[in-house]
Amino acid sequence: METDRENIQIRSPDLTHSFKNILSLKIAKEKITRLLNDAGITVQGGNAWDIDIHDERFYNRVLLKWTLGFGESYMDGWWDTESLDQLVCKLYLANTDGKGNSLPGAIDLCRSRLINCQTKSRSQKVAHVHYDLGNDMYAEMLGKTMQYTCAYWKEAETLDEAQENKLDLICRKLHLQKGERVLELGCGWGGFARFAAEKYGVEVDAYNISREQVKFARELNRGLPVTIHLADYRDAAGSYDKVAAIGLCEHVGYKNYPTLMNVAHRCLKPHGLFLLHTIANNFTTTYCDPWFNKYIFPEGMLPSVRQLGETIEGLFVMEDWHNFGPDYDDTLLAWYHNFDRSWDRYREQYGERFYRMWKFYLLSLAGSFRARRIQLWQIVMSKNGLPGGYESVR
Repeated sequence: METDRENIQIRSPDLTHSFKNILSLKIAKEKITRLLNDAGITVQGGNAWDIDIHDERFYNRVLLKWTLGFGESYMDGWWDTESLDQLVCKLYLANTDGKGNSLPGAIDLCRSRLINCQTKSRSQKVAHVHYDLGNDMYAEMLGKTMQYTCAYWKEAETLDEAQENKLDLICRKLHLQKGERVLELGCGWGGFARFAAEKYGVEVDAYNISREQVKFARELNRGLPVTIHLADYRDAAGSYDKVAAIGLCEHVGYKNYPTLMNVAHRCLKPHGLFLLHTIANNFTTTYCDPWFNKYIFPEGMLPSVRQLGETIEGLFVMEDWHNFGPDYDDTLLAWYHNFDRSWDRYREQYGERFYRMWKFYLLSLAGSFRARRIQLWQIVMSKNGLPGGYESVR
């Protein structure tokens, strides 16, 4: 009898622990399943956007880490869906992102309030983690224009056509004239500089902190009146007729928006034009989604109308504000299909988890734009106003 009592005492903690785990899983499963159902998504359902759960730990992971747990569990193969973009679109339309909180999100929020997450030194991280991954892979994904920002699909049938439309749209919005000097803050692989120099006869100075992109951009623009600086946008100096920042603002951070605007202002000649092309939020925040912050764009964040408006005020005349966010849905789908089609060439180099990470990145963003939760803005500003007014270009 004494031995039986000892055995019971030894086993009891294990039983209690198991019971707690079962109860925890039951609660998490009920809550997450209810949220999915509210969004019109069924577990193990038959629709393209339904979700197939392969590992029951998915429920606790999502409940504890929310968007970070959702993305990581996909990377680890704990769930699948036939149409990831449709699933994410439905989740956003049902406002599920506003129905949960997580420790990772709280930590990122506190960091963004306490420190400047996008100083010159911290900004280097996204260049190393994301933009220096490999020019070959990006070339396969982005197409011949090497444009890593939203294409403009008006009267375009292919990605390359839509990207050239975007480049020409920017040039026309800036009213580029032959012989003008243009400053580009953040130049990617140098596609805009080349297009503007070749098609509009301008001289371009461009700034970028990614070594791989700068190397590619310098070669791409060889023989053209284009200078690519391996330097931070904050180092830009000189006097220019026009300034463009295409896809830079997403990495600037709200504490540095005034700095960005002041750089553009001091470098512009009187009555010059500044075009800002950026992904944007419907609401004001100070930090990035935890999954995207950890795996895709470290220390990135999307601006809001209020944040940009406050920094434009007193410096520029706002001439035009154009939103073509839905075009990013088509752009991301085109990038994903290019990436997926060429994946066999990079499978051994990057591995299966990277493939699932990149797929989640591209298709979840497509779903976000489709749900109109995030936008794509092109804002044209003038220094001291444009004499005679500005005519919007579309």
